[in-house]
Amino acid sequence: MPDLQPEDAKLVTLARSALGRTGAPEGAAVRDTDGRTYLAATVDLPSLRLSALQAAVAAAVSSGVTALEAAAVVSSADAVEADGLAAVHDLTPSAPVFLAGPDGQVRTTA
Repeated sequence: MPDLQPEDAKLVTLARSALGRTGAPEGAAVRDTDGRTYLAATVDLPSLRLSALQAAVAAAVSSGVTALEAAAVVSSADAVEADGLAAVHDLTPSAPVFLAGPDGQVRTTA
């Protein structure tokens, strides 16, 4: 597991809280360049499907965010899903995206 800076560890904690609160398959959190955080869980409705990371990016963008510092996804998946990763990198190509398991242990950084 990579050593995380405290603010990045906080993103993982927030993503875990979104997952735990909803029982969704994934939780995610993003941090903007002002230090504000936005979190979300997977959205799976008949008319709207978003990964947790896409939903967190959408929440940030709808609040006026134009750049991100970092993101975290908590999931049992082996990799961050491509569309969510692309949404983060649409705003900031260099922003790291941490993937942690449901236990909060970071497995990879994209």
